[in-house]
Amino acid sequence: MRPPPLPWLEPGDDFPPVTQAWGGSSEAPGLLAAGGQLDVPTLCKAYAEGIFPWFSTGQPILWWSPDPRMVLDVAQFRLHRSLKKTLQKFMATPGCEIRIDSAFDQVIQACSSSPREGQSGTWIVPAMVRAYRDLHRAGFAHSVETWIDGQLVGGLYCVALGRAVFGESMFTRASDASKIALAALVCFCRRHGIRQIDCQQNTRHLASLGAEEMPRATFLAEVHRARLEPAPRWHFVPLYWDQLTDTPSEPT
Repeated sequence: MRPPPLPWLEPGDDFPPVTQAWGGSSEAPGLLAAGGQLDVPTLCKAYAEGIFPWFSTGQPILWWSPDPRMVLDVAQFRLHRSLKKTLQKFMATPGCEIRIDSAFDQVIQACSSSPREGQSGTWIVPAMVRAYRDLHRAGFAHSVETWIDGQLVGGLYCVALGRAVFGESMFTRASDASKIALAALVCFCRRHGIRQIDCQQNTRHLASLGAEEMPRATFLAEVHRARLEPAPRWHFVPLYWDQLTDTPSEPT
């Protein structure tokens, strides 16, 4: 059965209901619409409804809302024994630190050079880089960064509306540096009462860290609740590691 025609959006148009996204039997499950624009108001409206852009060079802007949705419940983050040892060493080593929003442009540029799992190219095309830089300057996108001896060695960036957090991409230049950044984001979320991190797509790596698929309706109910809560101050202090250090580790 062929999916219905894909709606084309003009700048300023409302998104179709997410229930109109193409289903799992189509070639592009979760695809909702094409067109529109990548300005700050449009992106905020999209994320508030569980919609995100994802497209490659030569394609129009494509908007997605998959069902089910891959989500990391921060209470279920899997701290494997090897990562726990890595974190303990990181915390005890002078010159190792987590920073938030000190190098957003560098982080997204590095992520744009790192293909997603199972893909050969990047989806963070120049138009996306510009859009998320604008979103960061508006206070709705953040970078969590792993620094060693003054060098940025890994990190991730995410979108945040109130206390609704949407993970976007990560990169690493040193062993486990992106995992350290994700662990720091989990600690930050636990500290500030943020329950879940949207992971968008199902990957083996995210599943190994505790992310699971959930019905889109369940995911959206939490987004609609969390985005109306006051935004936390996006800042990381070493005390936040306490949110993980008492967590029993799992076998690698």
